[in-house]
Amino acid sequence: MLILALLLAAQAAPDAAVAARVDRLLARTPVIDGHNDLAWELRDKQGGAVEATDLSRDTAALPHPLQTDIPRLRRGRVGGQFWSVWIPADTIGPRAVEMTLEEIDIVRRFVAAHPADLALATTAADVKRIERAGRIASMIGVEGGHQIDGRLSVLRQYKALGVGYMTLTHGKSLEWADSATDAPRAGGLNPFGRQVVAEMNRIGMIVDVSHVADTTMRDVLAVSTAPVIASHSGARAVTVAPRNIPDDLLRAIGAKGGVVMVNFYPAFLSNAWRAWDAARTAYARSAGVAADVYGARAPAPLVAWDAAHPEPAVGVKEVADHVEHVARVAGHGAVGLGGDYDGINGTAPQGLSGVDGYPLLFAELVGRGWSDADLARLAGGNILRVMEAVEAVAARSARLPPVDAMAR
Repeated sequence: MLILALLLAAQAAPDAAVAARVDRLLARTPVIDGHNDLAWELRDKQGGAVEATDLSRDTAALPHPLQTDIPRLRRGRVGGQFWSVWIPADTIGPRAVEMTLEEIDIVRRFVAAHPADLALATTAADVKRIERAGRIASMIGVEGGHQIDGRLSVLRQYKALGVGYMTLTHGKSLEWADSATDAPRAGGLNPFGRQVVAEMNRIGMIVDVSHVADTTMRDVLAVSTAPVIASHSGARAVTVAPRNIPDDLLRAIGAKGGVVMVNFYPAFLSNAWRAWDAARTAYARSAGVAADVYGARAPAPLVAWDAAHPEPAVGVKEVADHVEHVARVAGHGAVGLGGDYDGINGTAPQGLSGVDGYPLLFAELVGRGWSDADLARLAGGNILRVMEAVEAVAARSARLPPVDAMAR
């Protein structure tokens, strides 16, 4: 155990020259992360006590620890963050809209509660201005098309409230778009789904293809006139997970000018971890206990099972493997970071336990020969370019009327 601890410590501590190079780079081009679930965690685990949860202090020590706070964002050199306004995929109808509005309100409230550090941003120019002022640009992403309740009018109102992207599905297929983790209903995108993409292009909302089925992704790339993103996904050639993206679609996203933002969730990083978790889930089912609780908080049977079946190590190397694969297949202009912090159920990768870990990933990539220019694209340059391109498409569409349609 001592040898393992020393090896992990060595992995987590880049030499001084590399650390200084990474620090200089991220001071010039801070990280812009594509996906963070802090809003739901504040609602669900902190009892909705938004202003009472002091993000200016270390939140890892809270009774229900968080992976995000302002000191760790600063140490992680984060200059921009898309805050997810996720709601459960089985919440549908008008209640889905109400909950989404509540989630948007949570984001706007925690940003307003920390004006010295956070500021709302809706354009690439906003992000650059806020970063220059030494604050963290805060954008909003809706995580699932079920959250518009089949109404383009709702989509437009989310845009008016500052939403920058929408993930077309979450874990369940919709009548107009299929999910990667559910049986198909639409055969990819149906006609209304294509209208959703067209309207997002028209109003300048980024189309996010994380969580969608391969068929949906192909249809989106055929329909969209603007680049798209995958806000928190990995490479299926590296880890076989339905949520990860196969090489042909990685290439297609890159060819369209889009960005795949690599997820830090071990379930998408490691085949060994997925096999371990599948066995753990099967055991939990047989024991009649919840499987989605990890560590000391897990039910007693799972604590014992975990002791007998150690969790496979997943760390900075595995994240870098996905980043490198996306860059190799789709180009260095097509890769970004979407950590999925506070949406990671279980343990985050070693060395990347919270939003302060990004510099370790950049140090790993320096060791693999990445240039400063390519690291700058990864950090934030690529997603800023996508934002600018989406804004340009919307500007050209400004005279087009809104689409008046609802899902049937």
